[in-house]
Amino acid sequence: MTVDKETSTEILRLYHAEKWKIGTIARQLGLHHGTVRRVLRDAGEPRRHKPRPSKLDPFIPFIRQTLEDYPKLPASRLYEMVCGRGYRGSQSHFRRMIAPMRPRPAAEAYLRLKTLPGEQAQVDWGHFGKVRIGRAERPLMGFVMVLSYSRRIFLRFYLGAGMNNFLRGHIDAFEAWQGVPRELWCDNLKSVVLERRGNAVRFNPRFLDFAAHYRVLARPVAIARGNEKGRVERAIRYVRDSFFAARQWRDIDDLNAQAEAWCDGIAADRPWPEDGSITVREAFEKERSSLIALPGDRFPVDERLEVVIGKTPYARVDKNDYSVPHTHVRRTLVAIATLDEVRILDGTDVIATHPRSFGKGECIEIPEHIAELAREKANASRLRGQDRLVQAAPNSERLLDEAAKGGGHLGSIVGALLRLLDEYGAAELEAAIDEALKRGVPHPNAVRLSLTRRRELQDKPPPIPVDLPDDPKVRSIAVRDHDLTDYDGLADEDEGEDSEE
Repeated sequence: MTVDKETSTEILRLYHAEKWKIGTIARQLGLHHGTVRRVLRDAGEPRRHKPRPSKLDPFIPFIRQTLEDYPKLPASRLYEMVCGRGYRGSQSHFRRMIAPMRPRPAAEAYLRLKTLPGEQAQVDWGHFGKVRIGRAERPLMGFVMVLSYSRRIFLRFYLGAGMNNFLRGHIDAFEAWQGVPRELWCDNLKSVVLERRGNAVRFNPRFLDFAAHYRVLARPVAIARGNEKGRVERAIRYVRDSFFAARQWRDIDDLNAQAEAWCDGIAADRPWPEDGSITVREAFEKERSSLIALPGDRFPVDERLEVVIGKTPYARVDKNDYSVPHTHVRRTLVAIATLDEVRILDGTDVIATHPRSFGKGECIEIPEHIAELAREKANASRLRGQDRLVQAAPNSERLLDEAAKGGGHLGSIVGALLRLLDEYGAAELEAAIDEALKRGVPHPNAVRLSLTRRRELQDKPPPIPVDLPDDPKVRSIAVRDHDLTDYDGLADEDEGEDSEE
């Protein structure tokens, strides 16, 4: 607890002039006794009482030596080591006792960084919370680049800090400034550094390709040395306080439009730290001519991935499904995703282009893809029914030909004949189709009238519909009645053998 100057003066007066005890002062002023002791200690008052013996006293030499050898050893591990040597005190008391014994690092002094115009830019990500898009929750990451000489700031927001967005941020900054700095100072993030041992750095190959394309030198700062890129660290703090705090925005495009206006307005018109008589905008105009010219083409940063199309015509890209033509199922295709669209390629042919979604579990379809599949499925269903009908009643093929010539709808005709087949059987249906064809009426209604008349002439009751299961393998079975005369002949042979005996 910190105390103000007036309270500290009162503590010292009561202690030295009035000779009050520490506990009395603490109770009267409503302070903790430790706070009173600290005020007296800071004023140079030595301890007046002899410290009481502690359970930790026998282990203090061991603790001091261990902390001297391992200054950053955690108190929890040191407590376990001391307990293993016989200490039986509480951990909270142990932590409080060893805190003053831990060696404090010496204060480090830093040189003030001086850079030439166009020589250096510092890069870093800032996390600005999360954004909910549909059922997805995406991290809102701010890409910040600062020119070290002029302090010109570039700010762009992305839904994630992946490699592609990291490179997009660099390219957008270079194009906004119409130039490239000679060096890029950044953290040791995986987009830049895959592995590091001291000064030995293994760079990300894709970032090296990017650096070679723009003729820029990557300079990862030392590990745990954020002060080496302090200008971008301060710029991110400035972005949080001056731009992002209490800002209202509709979507990320609106937020980036506001960020661009802020960079070109308020951030550019602030005083230049090196000379308050000019602005950052004026310092940047002096620096612009020192930047490296942009190359003729843009480095490719589109996301490219292989997608496996299963039995349904959809490609999964970033937690969402995008439709493809049904002729491409059971194949491996290539998806290329930008911030605005997703293209599906079969080799070099683009077979589908969709607007990109950053939601989760969404299904983005082109209506023609689904309609074409539905037509093919309907046609296949009609063909399967027609095949079953022709197998059960061969004359139905001629009826369908006659109906097609007359402009009849084959799908409904096949469906009606299949229902009659289920009700009356194959033999009756074939006979009724013959009668309908002889009368020159190739229509299911004529076949139904023939079946009804034949049933009445035979003095049979109306057929009872058979309730078949929904399994298409069962419903599509065609069963034809067979002539049983051969079985009657076998029965006659058996009777002849019995009579001989």
